[in-house]
Order: sequence, then structure tokens, then C-alpha cells
Amino acid sequence: MSHNHQKKIAVINDFCGFGRCSLTVSLPVISALGVQCCPVPTSVFSNHTGFQSFYYTDFTGHLDAYIEEWAKLDLHFDGILTGFLGSEAQVEIVARFLERFKKKGTIAVVDPVMGDYGKLYSTYSPVLAERMKALAPYADILTPNLTEACILTETEYHADLDENALLKLCERLHEMGPRKIVISGLERGENLENFVYEAGKEPVRILEHKVGGFRSGTGDVFSSILAADAVKGTDFTDSVRHASSFIAKVLRRTLELGIPKTDGICFEEFLTTI
Repeated sequence: MSHNHQKKIAVINDFCGFGRCSLTVSLPVISALGVQCCPVPTSVFSNHTGFQSFYYTDFTGHLDAYIEEWAKLDLHFDGILTGFLGSEAQVEIVARFLERFKKKGTIAVVDPVMGDYGKLYSTYSPVLAERMKALAPYADILTPNLTEACILTETEYHADLDENALLKLCERLHEMGPRKIVISGLERGENLENFVYEAGKEPVRILEHKVGGFRSGTGDVFSSILAADAVKGTDFTDSVRHASSFIAKVLRRTLELGIPKTDGICFEEFLTTI
């Protein structure tokens, strides 16, 4: 009996009980788009690290045994989505997972969650950031913000890169492996831009009006929509428009409800319209 009659995506990320990020975002979003979401939890948080305190347990020591059971079931995935990774050991495990489960037709989406505003996140070391480059060759789709794109390519960070500079940055990322790249969350006055690159095509700039400040989980919503759309055959640029407009709509409602920034975005109200 085969377990592979329905489209499914393996999502490798941490599990966060409160705060709307990581796997607790990917599970409902990918499911609402009609694709089975199969989580691989790299760690478990009571709530994310943006809160004053949190409980945390590392799942690294369990991952190999967890993944081995999937191999016994002969699971095949239409997509693999990787997110935040907390250690060099986890990068190695993810690389082995991609080697094992990325077959012909499997679309790998790598979200290299490492930093923002020109700096690494406090939990990231330069050594770990350097090791993250090892995942780029497996990626069909890469979704860095500008900081992460600069880190991966060892490019000096400037917040106001023009279209030509962004194109060169994407071409350098493409040389590492991925054919489709979106540099997300570029500040453009009152708007946010997503710069869309696809090998062999002209780049596309997609702008949405900026709604409020940074909130946890928006990147997870974004990458989850892209992954689900990709395995369904949606055009890449159309998928970025889809994700961008959905997030903007949800952010407007989130502000209306006065939801604290730590609590993410209220996407639940819009899952039936995604």
C-alpha cells in the first residue's frame, strides 16, 4: 500500500506553541492550499524567542531516528521546505534529508533564516551562517531577505540596492544552485518590495503597501504559500504576488484587532480565502 497518492511537503523547522511562527504557521497554511504538510520539528518552543521568557528543548538528537521511520514508509515528497535551523549539526541533518528525499520532481524551497537589517540574529554565529551556504545547491527556490542574500554571497550590505545591484545579487545566488529566487521585504518608502528572479527571465518587482512593523511568522506564511503553490504548478511570479497580497490583507486585519507584535498575524480568519 502506497502512502504517496496525495501531494505532500516535508517542512523542516522548529515548533512554536504560541506566537504564530514556524511549523504552527506552515501546517494550516499548506493544508488550506490543499497539500499535506509533514512536519520535521528541529526544536520545540513554548513560545518564540521574542517574548521575555520561553521554554525550549532541542530535538536534534531525535531527528535521525524520526527521519528513518519515514524512509521505512517509503515516503515521497513533492516539496521540501526548510526554515530556521539552530546549529551546524541541524544543517548537516537537513542536507542528508535533501540527499535522501529530493527525487526527480521534488521542489526544494530553502528559507535561509539568518538575520535582518544587515546583522545576524543573536542566535546565529558566523560559523553557522557560513555552513548554511551548503543548502543553497539543493534549492530550487530560495527566499532570502536582503541581509541573508548578502551573507550567502559575501556581499557588503546596503539597504538601498537598486534593481541592477539586486539582479547581480540574484545572479550570484543562482550560481550557487537555485533557479528561482525572491529577495523579500525590501524597504521602499511606504511600500515593501519583493524582487523576483527566475533564470532566463526578466526580473519582476512586486510592491505592496507597508502595513505596520515587523511581526513574527510573516516569512513563514510567505515561504509556505510559495512551497504549496510550487508543487501545484503555479507560476513563480504569480505565487509571490499571491503570498504578498495575502500577507498584506492579513496584516491590515491584525492591526484592526490590536494584536501584539509578538503574537504574529491573524491568518486564521483568512484561510478559507487563501
